[in-house]
Amino acid sequence: MKDVSVIIINYNTAKYTLDCIKSVLEFSTPKLSIDIIVIDNNSNPSDYEILEKNFPKQDHISLFRSVINTGFGGGNMLGAQFANSKYLLFLNNDAMLKNDCIGILYDYMESNIEIGVSTAQNYDEKGEFVPSFDHDKGFRKLVFGRSYLEKTNPSLYPQRKKEYTEPVSVNFVNGAFMFFRSDCFAQVGGFDTNIFLYFEEMDICHRLRQLGYKSVLVSKAKILHYQGVSTGVSQAISKEGFLSQLYITKKNYSYLKYVLIRMYYIFTFIFKPKKWFLFPLIIKGAHLSQSLKQKQSIRF
Repeated sequence: MKDVSVIIINYNTAKYTLDCIKSVLEFSTPKLSIDIIVIDNNSNPSDYEILEKNFPKQDHISLFRSVINTGFGGGNMLGAQFANSKYLLFLNNDAMLKNDCIGILYDYMESNIEIGVSTAQNYDEKGEFVPSFDHDKGFRKLVFGRSYLEKTNPSLYPQRKKEYTEPVSVNFVNGAFMFFRSDCFAQVGGFDTNIFLYFEEMDICHRLRQLGYKSVLVSKAKILHYQGVSTGVSQAISKEGFLSQLYITKKNYSYLKYVLIRMYYIFTFIFKPKKWFLFPLIIKGAHLSQSLKQKQSIRF
């Protein structure tokens, strides 16, 4: 059994994936046994060719290609099947280690058995601090904003825009870097593969919390995260975000909260013409049959 398995998804961004692997190799402590598992989520043949041609030829680094794009959760769950380790690091390919994140979090979680998942402090490509966690997207957060939650209940909702020097418990960690205790990850059933993109981290951290495990930012560990590279921005991606949010709200919380959040969006979007394209989706209840997952095709 390895100490840590690092699971990275590639989707049409081979250059970032190769750089991400290099950063893991450069900054990881030799004291730990680490393997790297890369899942190509059915990228275009030209991108996969670049990845395969330049892929490191080392025994502890492996590449697997899915015949269909299974999304964030599905790709990571495929990678987890090839892992046999005490800890699992799900690392976005647009996130680069800036120090020995893996060793830092391994030592921290070995000493704190109540932690189910931890994350590193994020910095953007300019080297500027960016938030590395968030608060659950409930009705109060939508209506009053994050600052209201942070002022009224700072112990439950710590300030996102504060650069911490000590570990801090949070609602959910950034999905770009999720360092799980493997037995905890297995206990909650891993990622919900009904979700194609977005809010997977909010969902799984909620399920960990239901079992008594904490989610923690350990700011001593640091990564550079190229914001949005792995998914891009489009109306289709925005729709997917709403599908995922409403799905996990209905799944994890009361039906009343689900209805209130839908009504909030319907009312507020009346005054936001740029959001009108989301109206049909929200009015119909954002059913998963509308997900991009249903539009993927098999490509060998």
